[in-house]
Amino acid sequence: MKPTILLIGGATGTGKSTVATDVAHRLGINRVTATDVVRQTLRAYFPFGEMPSIHRSSFEAPPDEPLIDGFLDQCKQVLVAVQASVERAIFEGWSMIVEGVHVVPGMLSVPADDAIVVECVFTIDDLETHASHFWIRDASSGGERPVKKYLDRLDDIRRLQDYVVERAREYGVPVFENSKVSDTVDAVIELVLGSAAERLEAV
Repeated sequence: MKPTILLIGGATGTGKSTVATDVAHRLGINRVTATDVVRQTLRAYFPFGEMPSIHRSSFEAPPDEPLIDGFLDQCKQVLVAVQASVERAIFEGWSMIVEGVHVVPGMLSVPADDAIVVECVFTIDDLETHASHFWIRDASSGGERPVKKYLDRLDDIRRLQDYVVERAREYGVPVFENSKVSDTVDAVIELVLGSAAERLEAV
């Protein structure tokens, strides 16, 4: 059986990390990579002057640059490193989950001949529910991810959500509304198992 590469995208605060951790546990996948961690690693190697986009939050852009353009520039930088990690996992035969805001449909190329590639995008449709996720993040991080920063930019975060959902529909990527984590976990597992079954039938 080929390794499974599960890609989970979605705007900030849509519950990607929570679902990815649960799905990994239930499917026995030992490798979960968050694109925010990749970006943080890049920050340690590349100073602001060399790669300014990675030193901003995904929902921030320079004053003279449109929000979407700034976001896509950061995605391109981060996905170079993510691509290398995925290629290594496939070479070694490891299954892997990659989750993060930078997992934008159509921007990460994974060779489908060498792996079972499954991609999905999460949304939070209700504004108040989306906002509540940032209070939870603030509490669980001990204030390292202060809620005010995210609530102040919630309109921009939701603009990015709309953009990523539009890309998902363009590329035929399933979109899951993640108001109830347990339902989303079940839906993602069903998607992965269904993709694996289709792969077996095609052999």
